[in-house]
Amino acid sequence: MSSPRLRLRLTAAAESIIRHGHPWVYSDSIREQNRDGTTGELAVIYDRNDRFLAIGLYDAVSPLRVRILHSGKPVNLDTPWWTQHLRKALDRRSALRTPETTGYRLIHGESDGWPGLVLDRYGDVLVLKLYTGAWLPRLDEIAALIATECRPARLILRLSRNLQEDAARSGRTDGSILVGETGPGLALFKENGLTFEADVLKGQKTGFFLDQRDNRHIVEGISSGAEVLNAFSFSGGFSLYAARGGARRVTDLDISRHALDSGERNFALNQTSPPVQACLREALQVDVFAWLRNSEPRQFDLVILDPPSLAKREADRPDAIDAYARLAFEGMRRVRPGGWLLAASCSAHVKADEFFATVRSALSQTPQRWTEVQTTEHPADHPADFPEGRYLKAIYLRTKPN
Repeated sequence: MSSPRLRLRLTAAAESIIRHGHPWVYSDSIREQNRDGTTGELAVIYDRNDRFLAIGLYDAVSPLRVRILHSGKPVNLDTPWWTQHLRKALDRRSALRTPETTGYRLIHGESDGWPGLVLDRYGDVLVLKLYTGAWLPRLDEIAALIATECRPARLILRLSRNLQEDAARSGRTDGSILVGETGPGLALFKENGLTFEADVLKGQKTGFFLDQRDNRHIVEGISSGAEVLNAFSFSGGFSLYAARGGARRVTDLDISRHALDSGERNFALNQTSPPVQACLREALQVDVFAWLRNSEPRQFDLVILDPPSLAKREADRPDAIDAYARLAFEGMRRVRPGGWLLAASCSAHVKADEFFATVRSALSQTPQRWTEVQTTEHPADHPADFPEGRYLKAIYLRTKPN
């Protein structure tokens, strides 16, 4: 005999939060449930008056116990519902569907109603990344739906590090092919007319940092004639945009030789562009913090500081804020009069206002006179519709000419 549907009731505070659209229910917010749940099953949440409140994916082993799929009026999560749910996310990106841009995010987790799941496009290759085991029991169903609606040549599964051991017990491995035939680990795609490679099998995130596309485009517009320092360069996205924008020289700094080599290949892929061909590229495998602090006092017309997340947990936040301040201070010392500093953060535990205030405070200790030009946050294909989802922010500052 099948088990009854998993039913939950929450504390008054959690009920109010879910009613206002928040996508997470923590274990300590559950005040009543009719039975033990299993990871991946649907849990129906009722309010204090026994009315439907929401339905979501249950995770028996995570403090984040339920990830909301739908709230409001009751619905049947059948095949037509899932199909429409996917199409809604795809339609949200319709403006990006151009021959000049074939790399972008198709599903951005909670903000698209797919909590703990992202789907990225790299040309005709799609990469599905999971951050919760709650999706594993329905992975075949979701993969088939994506194959039908998106028609990829390949659909590749990526798993967050904390999920890989549990996934292996169900026969799922990071980098496995869900749809299509085995192919190369590097997928080529276009972004605003530039060609990039993405390491879809083993690379960070899903293979590329698609979320910085808008900031890369801004960098292109302020790079004419510039000498550019790209700290934490990864595969050279900012540098390649700067080169196309007319930069005379770019210097990439990264601790990973693999990342620097990828940047070299990306430059090679775009040699038909005269400005890219004319731009000199220097690649240094270094610890960026040490290089900024100790190397010879070279200055640049544009300094880009885009480090990996410095606060993966709330406990890391104080150290991260200190590190962002040091980076901004040391980075600004490298900016020539009349030049630019771009400082970015992808740490969700450091909020945008706090990050911007940290940078401004650090720069107030430098001798340079500067003007704040603009700040940016999430691009359209990475919407952030709830507070914990807001991780990306960047600030542009320009020094006064002598």
